[in-house]
Formats: sequence, C-alpha cells, structure tokens
Amino acid sequence: MFSKVPGPIRLADQVAATLSAEIESGRLAEGDRLPTEVELVKQLGVSRTVVREALSRLRNAGLVEPRQGIGVFVLPRRIRPLDLEAEASDTEAKVLQIVEVRRAMEGEAAHLAATRATPLDLARMRQALDAIDSAVAAGGDGVDEDLAFHRSIAESTGNTVMVSTLRYLGDVLRGGIRVTRANEARRDDFIQAVREEHHAILTAIEAGDARAARTAARRHMKHAAARLRDADDRFWTETEDLEVDLDAAP
Repeated sequence: MFSKVPGPIRLADQVAATLSAEIESGRLAEGDRLPTEVELVKQLGVSRTVVREALSRLRNAGLVEPRQGIGVFVLPRRIRPLDLEAEASDTEAKVLQIVEVRRAMEGEAAHLAATRATPLDLARMRQALDAIDSAVAAGGDGVDEDLAFHRSIAESTGNTVMVSTLRYLGDVLRGGIRVTRANEARRDDFIQAVREEHHAILTAIEAGDARAARTAARRHMKHAAARLRDADDRFWTETEDLEVDLDAAP
C-alpha cells in the first residue's frame, strides 16, 4: 500500500503525514484497520520507534484509535482537534512563531501572577529558577527546568484555562525552548542575559508590580527572538541533525 518514505529529517512527521493523507483522501476509510506495526516498518522503510511516534500523533489528532489485541482503526471523520505537532518546531520560522505566541501568553501570565501569586507560589518560582542554574551547572540544557519556571508563573494565576492551554502546548513549547536554549548556550553573554531576564520577571512578580512583570516577560521573549535571529545557518543545520538522531533512535 505504501512506498518508502524519503529521509532523513523528521521521519515521524513524514510517516504521520503519509498516513494522514491516506485517511483524509478516503483511501483508508472509517473503520479500516491500518497495517500492523511490522507491516508499516517494512513498507515505509523506517524504524518501529518512528512508526509508533507517528501513530501516536494520529491518535492525538483524533484520526485513529488503537484497540488492544486487534489493531489500529480509522475513526469516523469529524472536526479534528488542533495538531501543532504536525509541523516541525525546530525551523527558524516555526521557533520564532512559537516565541511570538509565548510573548503574548507569558506577558499576561506574569501580569496576573503579580496580583495573585501566594507566598507558596513565589517560593515555587524561586525554586524553579534555582533548578535551572543547577541543571546548567551539572551540564544539562535546563529545558525542562525553564519550562517549569514559566509554568509555575501560569499556575500562580489561578486561571485554569491558561494552565490547561500551556499544558496542551507542552511538547511544542518544549521544542521551542530546547532550540532557544541551545542557541543561547553558544555564548556566555546570552546565558547571563537569559538568567537576568528570568530574575527580572520574578522580581517584578514578587514586588506585585503587574505592569513591570508583563514588560519583563515580553522583553524576555523579544530578546529570545533577537538571539535566535543572530544564529547562523550552521546552528539551524545542527538543530535539524539533532532531530534526525532522535528519529533514528532504537
């Protein structure tokens, strides 16, 4: 049914797109069972890890449903949920778009946090910042810790819709943060600037200065975009190579 997928960049995306096209065109109709994992590996010429990730994306997009011991089946056509994972998050244009979204959301989150954060919330933000420093000192990239800091700000707002939205965007935001931090790690002045920007956000929130908190958060995102634009073509090539390695992992 399928021909081999041309590689090597973001194989899971390519496989997901290939299967989605079969479903959207009707060649794989409602109730049809997809080929088995082994058959897909053979037909598409990719690893089992890639096939599993692609099927996971189709499931998250509401296109298919796995049934234990039977197989994976095409679901009835309906309005599909937003599927941000379908597009690569490591290209310059896409990462900058993610930064733009974060600038709007996190500016407002910081503004609300300055008026609503409890002493416990502030302590969690401080711990999250310290965790970033500890991760970097230990040789880590600080991606999860960075995401946790921004999430702690959103959680302190008490706005469950905002928190749920950020949680939904988690993997996409993590991909964007991974790239921005990889870029910032190239230069010591970038690392220090990011650290100072994070602390400026927290300082404003701790002071209860909503306007300053919003300004600090938006400035952080504005500077993150500027640092990304400073990156050369080699950096973006290396970022794509990282995705190839992840897709090829056993």
